[in-house]
Amino acid sequence: MEKIDAKEFIGKEVEIVIDRALGTKHPKHGFIYTVNYGYVPNVISGDGEELDAYLLGVFDPVESYKGKCIAVIHRTNDDDDKIIVVPDGVNYTDEQIKALTEFQERFFESVIMR
Repeated sequence: MEKIDAKEFIGKEVEIVIDRALGTKHPKHGFIYTVNYGYVPNVISGDGEELDAYLLGVFDPVESYKGKCIAVIHRTNDDDDKIIVVPDGVNYTDEQIKALTEFQERFFESVIMR
């Protein structure tokens, strides 16, 4: 599997697999996923796991999705970037991204890269 810089996905279409659908509970920490959350198959992030992805703008649980990467959440205290994927034509501000991912990102220091 290929290790890649998450920033390379910005502006590109990407297919993601959702392994933690909207409304499901985190297996260890117990919080609820308020958005669909998954990964890019066969692409390795800095933490050695597949590159994680938040799917914003889709309000039903899904198993997979093909959308556009509009940003990367770069964790400054954890080597684990997250891409932000949205439906075609949808955009979110940095503040909206922070609010929508706060349920999980509140535990980490991060910056949003465009």
